[in-house]
Amino acid sequence: MAYDPNNVFAKILRGEIPCKAVYEDEFALAFHDINPQAPIHVLVIPKAPYVSMLDFSAEAPAEMVVGFIRAVGTVARQLGLEEPGFRMLANIGADGGQEVPHLHIHLFGGQKFGRMIAKA
Repeated sequence: MAYDPNNVFAKILRGEIPCKAVYEDEFALAFHDINPQAPIHVLVIPKAPYVSMLDFSAEAPAEMVVGFIRAVGTVARQLGLEEPGFRMLANIGADGGQEVPHLHIHLFGGQKFGRMIAKA
């Protein structure tokens, strides 16, 4: 999947589409999902054009990787998700369910979650 500079998250980063932001720093922007799947559902995106965690982990400078991962942790703590726990998810590629070609981490909380994948 190639990076599309006109994807919805790129437009959010450029200020072309509004979002309900909960956190922002030089590395990341976090905002509420417009179609929440849990009582708390926030997306954290890097402020750089990476398609997925694979692209990001291979190509991003170390400072960006550290800054983004720390931002994800900061957002989870600020949302009060540390206790009793939460789910963190990054979809990669078509088979993984990725819909937007911009790395994004979903943070889900506010309820107890069951198994992600049923036993085969």
